[in-house]
Parts: sequence; structure tokens; C-alpha cells
Amino acid sequence: MFMYFVRNGSYVGVGKNEEIQLFYYFVESQNNPEEDPLICYIPGGPGTSALLGLLYGIGPLMINVDDGPTNATFSLNQDSWTKMASIIFLDIPAGTGFSYAKTKDASISSDSNVADQAHDFVRRFLIDHPKFLKNPLYIGGISYMGLLTPAITLKIYKGNERGDQPTLNIQGYILGSPLTNKFTDFNSRFEYAHRMALISDDIYEPAIENCNGNYLNIDSANFLCAQSLQRYKQCTDQININNILDTFCDESNLMMPYCQEYTFDAINIWANSDTAQLALNVSRGKIGKWELMNSTMHYSEGKKDTFCYAYDIFSSVIYHKKLTSKICRAVIFSGDHDMTFPYVGIEQWISSLNIRVEQPWEPYYVDGQVGGYEMTYAENDFSLTFATIKGAGHLVPVDKPKESMDVIKRWLASGTNSNNYIK
Repeated sequence: MFMYFVRNGSYVGVGKNEEIQLFYYFVESQNNPEEDPLICYIPGGPGTSALLGLLYGIGPLMINVDDGPTNATFSLNQDSWTKMASIIFLDIPAGTGFSYAKTKDASISSDSNVADQAHDFVRRFLIDHPKFLKNPLYIGGISYMGLLTPAITLKIYKGNERGDQPTLNIQGYILGSPLTNKFTDFNSRFEYAHRMALISDDIYEPAIENCNGNYLNIDSANFLCAQSLQRYKQCTDQININNILDTFCDESNLMMPYCQEYTFDAINIWANSDTAQLALNVSRGKIGKWELMNSTMHYSEGKKDTFCYAYDIFSSVIYHKKLTSKICRAVIFSGDHDMTFPYVGIEQWISSLNIRVEQPWEPYYVDGQVGGYEMTYAENDFSLTFATIKGAGHLVPVDKPKESMDVIKRWLASGTNSNNYIK
């Protein structure tokens, strides 16, 4: 069943001497692959394999762990995005999933390098698959890739403007639960906690008055601020920030069926099997043990550069601003129970773009019920839709698959392929 849907599991070499070998899974649209959009999907982390999105998110199959991680099976995902688009699931950078580097120097990467490599990958993929050159192209980024996706998208626009060949039919970008600014997004957790009644007024109000808008760093000399932030930390330490409604998982219960790590373990077991790697055409002996998430490069709040990865993009707002001058469409979706990168911070950076509201905040409906809320901004030939998904956390397509598919399906259908570069 798996290989019926995954038409290609293969490598594309990027870099001057193709010293970086990027692995991808390619699933053609189940609708009309000759005309449907092409989405290059890049998961967060950095260092998270795209297999997570393929088997536990937006792909045509879902991994089933009802009989335990060692006896996992596949079932059809009725809300797969491949019903409306062809999707490239990309392992990037080297050291992610099945991707690898041929040299030690090539194994060292950064946010900026990943943006360059992703741009290079998309161009080389379409050289190898020219029948998709005329399809509307979107770059999709999840979580941490909210920092890099606008940069990658901008590079594609600039490449077309320079006359790079082949020209790519870039139409815009898709962001899910994005990290956009490493201060604003983490800082917005405090306000979000108050909105969601995780902290009380007598914690929130003194902090508003005394912390000068900085809720990340406790200044012990500022007693009133420090006191509020310590109480905030006490109130939220045992909250699952990926979805504040879900069970808090730690070392004591991490491998219980209600924790996501239970499913992650099943994916790890399957991906490390000889059967899976042979079927996917993996270059054997290049990566050692396959990992769903590479902890040496995976980012967390305040983490410093590691020996193999530099976190050198602090904010992607500048790239969003530059894209507002292009013929470009964007959609950002966020679960309203996601405290990892709350919708509060997303609203703040969107507001900073200073583009007019075209469609004010209003509900959308799925099966006759409110699925969430959305609004649209527009400036000249740029448009941006922001949607919340009611009841979803950080992994929106896992928590609310039907609603997230509805948001993307309506958004894709609402656009017209501008064909600025492809004739």
C-alpha cells in the first residue's frame, strides 16, 4: 500500500559538487496531477524527517498503532492533501531522515544554508520532473520552517527575475503553526496563557505593568515582574504546550498510547526496517540509524548553535515584507490550542506588515459547524490568509484533519494561476 502512493523515494544532490544528498518522498495528486498544484513540504525542527508529515499528517496514509508500535499498520487518510495537490515531502538538511552529506564540511549547516539548499533542490527536482514545471508551485513549511519558508520562496521569485533556468511557476507559500520571530513568538506564550485562563489576572496584570513587555527572561532585580513570571511558570510547567487540552507527557508516561511519542516510536521502528528502506530506494549504510528527529540540530527556546547547525535566522518578517511586493499568495494556519507558537504572536507579526484587511475576521464552517476563524489581507498583487483551527494544537492536521484540509482546499481553489514566468 505504501509504495502504491509514494511514486518516488529518491535523492537529489545539491551543492557545487552535489555533496549534499537530500532524500524526498513524492506523492502525485490523486485528483489531476497534470494541473493540480505542486507543494514542496518541509517539516520543522530543524532535523525532523518529512516522513512525519507523510504518515502522521497530510499524506495519503496514516500509521495505525492500535496493536502497538511494533505491529503498526497503514490505513488510508481520508483528509490527505494529496487529494488536491502533488506533494514533495523533503528531508532537509543533511542529517535529517534519510538525507546525508558526503563530506564532513557538507554536514555542517545553518538556517541560511538550508534556504539555499531547498531552493537548489526545488529547481533540480523540476529539471528531473519537467512535466510539473507548469503546475502552480507552493513552498510549505511547518513549525520552525516558518523562519525559512518565506526566505526559500523569495529566492525562487528572485531566481525567476534573474532569468535562472528552468523558470518555476511559483505562486506563494503555506505555513502551519509557524515560528516567525524567536522573541515575539515565545514571548506571546504569556499573553496566550492569560487568554486561555491558565493564569489569573493577579499574575497577568503585574507582569503587564512591570515586565516592560519581556516575559522570557526573569530579572531578579525586578521583584514584581519576577514574581509574576515565576507564578506563570508554576502554572504552565505541567501543561502540554503542543496542545493545552492534551495529557502532559514526560518520562513517566512518554510511551503511553495517548502520547504522540507512542506513534513516533512506531514510525522509527518501521523506517529502520530493511523492508521499508529497500522499498524507498534508500542509500544503505549512509546514515546509520534513522531518526525521526535529529536532536543535535532540533531547536528549542534559547538554544545556542551546535557543532553541526547554526540558527542564524532570527526572524522571517523581513522576507514576508519583501514578498508583499510580488505576485504572491500566502496562507498561515494555526491551532487555537497551540501554545508552542501561539496565534497571538502570529497576529502580531502579520499586523506589522501593514497591509490592508480585505476580509475581516469571520467563522468558516465544516459539516455545518464552526471549524475556526479566518481573515484575509491584501496589498497590490499580494494576499495573505490567516486561519485558526478550532480545537487544534501544534500538529494541526493530526488534531483536526478535516478542518485543516478544508482551509487549504478552499484557499487553493480561490487562487488563479498567474503564469508570470511559465508560457
